[in-house]
Amino acid sequence: MTALDGPRFWAIFENFRRSAWRWEAQPAYSIPDEQADLARFLAGEPEPPGHNSDWHEEVRAWAAEGKRVSRVRAITPPLTDYQRYQLAWGIPGNVRAGEDVRVLDLSMDPTIVVPQRDFWIFDDVTVVHLDFSPDGVLLGRVLVEDPDLDMYHQWRDLAMSRAVPVREWSARP
Repeated sequence: MTALDGPRFWAIFENFRRSAWRWEAQPAYSIPDEQADLARFLAGEPEPPGHNSDWHEEVRAWAAEGKRVSRVRAITPPLTDYQRYQLAWGIPGNVRAGEDVRVLDLSMDPTIVVPQRDFWIFDDVTVVHLDFSPDGVLLGRVLVEDPDLDMYHQWRDLAMSRAVPVREWSARP
């Protein structure tokens, strides 16, 4: 396994050719750049204009090149403050930009076996683990050398088949 710093990780995004898929399993992320917006959300303030616009521009550019970006967000109610923030402020803009975001409510079927570790799969062949502390701090990114692609594809396919598009999930009572 090879540790990836920010630029080396971002280079994978710059060079993927067809698809980038993320399994998002942590109940909360402690991302320094998001803390001010998370506090505004929790205080009941409106979403600021241009929230997450850098990511949206990237997603639109990739979509224009015919590349797909998608993710499945795992949840187990009750939602954490971070999940509420992400689903209210972050993900809707991602979807409008062209990202396919789905929600997998693990409480709906406790027999589903999925990893607790976040990861990305690029072009069905490159796997990058995202390692977090228990409180959601990113500890590192690791390029998995010689990954068991069948296992990662099975996890992805299971998650995609059981998850619902975020718009459908948010419309549920």
